[in-house]
Order: sequence, then C-alpha cells, then structure tokens
Amino acid sequence: MPSFLRFALRWVSYPLVFGGSAAFMIWTLYTGVPYWPTTPLVAAVGLLIIAGLERIQPFREAWLEDHHDTATDLLHMLVNLSVIQFTAGVLVKLGDAVPASVRLFPIESPLWLQLLLVIAVLDLSLYVMHRISHRVHWLWRFHMPHHSAERLYWMNGERRHPLHAVLMASPGLVILFASGAPSAVVATWFGVLTVHLAFQHSNLDYRVGWLRHIIGVAEIHRWHHKRDFEDAQVNYGEFLMVWDRIFGTFYDSLGKLGQAEVGLHGKDYPKNYLGQLIEPFEHGRVNKG
Repeated sequence: MPSFLRFALRWVSYPLVFGGSAAFMIWTLYTGVPYWPTTPLVAAVGLLIIAGLERIQPFREAWLEDHHDTATDLLHMLVNLSVIQFTAGVLVKLGDAVPASVRLFPIESPLWLQLLLVIAVLDLSLYVMHRISHRVHWLWRFHMPHHSAERLYWMNGERRHPLHAVLMASPGLVILFASGAPSAVVATWFGVLTVHLAFQHSNLDYRVGWLRHIIGVAEIHRWHHKRDFEDAQVNYGEFLMVWDRIFGTFYDSLGKLGQAEVGLHGKDYPKNYLGQLIEPFEHGRVNKG
C-alpha cells in the first residue's frame, strides 16, 4: 500500500468512522428518528468497516489470524448487546414509574447537555466497576473472559461474561433512569459506545494524537490488556480517560508496547463460549491480567 494511503488511514479512520457514526446517531436523536432499528444498524455498519480496515492496515499481522476465538467472540457480542438492550429496557420501565415531581435529570435542558450528563454518569460508573473488577476476586472471575483474549481485534470490546456486562452497566443505568433520564438519550450513547469499543480493542493501526489523553483509544487501552498483571492496572476508562487521570491510573508510553503479549498467564483458560460462561463458578483459578 502506498505510504500516503497508509498515513491517511492511520489518521482519518477514527474521526471518519467513529465521528461519522456518532454524528449520525446524535442527528437521529435530535430529529426524533426512532432508536430501533436506525441506531443499531448504524453501529453494525461501523463495526463492519472497522473489521475491514483491520484487514487493510493491521496493528499486528498475527492478530488477524483466528485464535480459536472468532466464534466465541461472535457469541459474546450477540449475547451481550442483547443483554444490555434487555437490561436497559427493564430499567426504562422502572424509570418511567418515577414521579415527575421527584425526577432530578434536567430533561428541559438542551439535548447536547443531556447527552454530556449521560456520558459522564455512565463513564464514571463503568470506570469504577471496571477498576473494582480487577480488585475484588469474585468480580475478577467474571471479568476474566474479557482478558483471556490472546489477541486484540474489533470483537473484543464485547467479549464479556453476560453477568459481568450487567454488573458493569447497571449502576450507571439505575442512577440515570431513577433520576428520570430520557431512554432515547441513554440508548443513543450506548450505540455510540459500541462503535468506540470496537475501535478501542481493534487490531487497526490508527492514531488520534493528543486526543489519546482524553479518549480511551486502542494505543492507550492495549496497555490494559498486557499479560503482565502489574502493567494492566492502568487505563480502565471505557471512553473518557479523565477518570484515570483524576484517580492516578492513566499510563501512556506511545510506541513502546513492542511485542508484549496480551491475555492471561494461565494458558488453559477455556476458549469456547460455554466454557467461559461456566468458568467463573468453578474454584481454584486466581490468574489476573
């Protein structure tokens, strides 16, 4: 591939694909277009583009190869996106039951401000739950499937035990819906976040420059997946890196990741979907990564 095309893909991929997807989803929010099926379809197109770009300009050639994980990751993605939709749907109904007189969410504010508030609440909640999941043993066991991946690529963002996906998302969702947050605003952000997480875990050689200090992109998040547990206690942010900076878990060493391996120290972690569902309920495994 010509060097100028490689350069263009490196710097344009994220703003064009993620920015375009996010802009379209937010536009549908402003115009009142129903969330279903528009936002999920836009997210799906974004994921497919990322998958294609990985083939054109991979971060690591070896990560393009199937590691006996593609079918497992596909199941994780389909199940977890459905679980989050179901969880959000249940909580929406609970939120609708909250009397208008006690609702705290500023629904009269401009949509952009409502969206920023939703982002802040959900992202802080996800950061806290993510960090706790690395410290509390029983939570770590449910988080292990995510870190068991021995390569990073676009589907890893949804490689999560469904119970852990619920545990990660529920605190923020409960806070938002209990305060009366509009479900359309929350759903829009989850659609945007789906595309971002695919980029965050992608095997795509892309850059965002100084924005990596603000947004949790792949060049920052790959450190979190290093096999060495000590180095993995950094960069927990799902989208914003502001929480990592505030709480002292931000780490940036651009270009120095080298050939460091990702995954768990234990080589015998189940690779099939059913095995990963059952594993957290078994005893004796203490690996961290």
